[in-house]
Amino acid sequence: PGGDAGQGSDLRYNMEISLEDAFRGKKTEIRVPTSVPCDACKGTGSEGGAAPVTCATCQGHGRVRSQSGFFTVERTCPACHGQGRVIHDPCRVCGGGGRTQKVKKLATTIPAGVENGTRIRLAGEGEAGLRGAQPGDLYLFLAIRPHELFQRDGANLYCKATIPMTRAALGGSIDVPTIDGKRAKVNIPAGTQNSQQFRLSGMGMTILGSRSRGDMFVRVAVETPIKLTGRQKELLREFEATGDHKTHSPEANGFFNKVKELWEELKD
Repeated sequence: PGGDAGQGSDLRYNMEISLEDAFRGKKTEIRVPTSVPCDACKGTGSEGGAAPVTCATCQGHGRVRSQSGFFTVERTCPACHGQGRVIHDPCRVCGGGGRTQKVKKLATTIPAGVENGTRIRLAGEGEAGLRGAQPGDLYLFLAIRPHELFQRDGANLYCKATIPMTRAALGGSIDVPTIDGKRAKVNIPAGTQNSQQFRLSGMGMTILGSRSRGDMFVRVAVETPIKLTGRQKELLREFEATGDHKTHSPEANGFFNKVKELWEELKD
């Protein structure tokens, strides 16, 4: 009787999480102000918890029919407001509604791999229904905070790393941070150009509902020095004088090795 009449409303809860939380998932507790079944009447709305009685106006159907000319009009019962039942002695605590306001604590799990805008449904955790009717649902809407190092595109992550000019020319390796809190090595081949991108397979975000991960892409920025010693300037002019700057000749590599050594001395 009454169908969905009096069913509790659905609720929305906005939650902000970090990219790391989205990667590994997390267990958390939220506090939601909502209506809950009245403790005094056990949600019945009747004083002492007495069961409501069948509405005499609609005979428990929650709807009444009336004749208007050639038409039959059906509408919500005005006596029971569609509930199909009425209360003769309303609860003094909730006023007969069967529910009161409260801040409800809920434990929930954010699965690994969620994306910005992911919606999580918590069935039956919305507002309590009127006088024992079905409760609504609670929907968690997730927003992922921008990360200082990584940009995300689906399951893939993108970041930037700066390398010195000598390493770009001669080759080598760099260590970069990963989303799981570790570090990964990126091999830099000789002759690497500015904005060149390198792929680290399986080092991206967790894929929702899977144990697999996306990839991580590292784009390098070749750093041009702005403060040079006299010797460093001399070596670069000597390199420029060799003429062919696009070949990876042993002679050119020799110049860069000297420059690299001088840079290391400058750092010390």
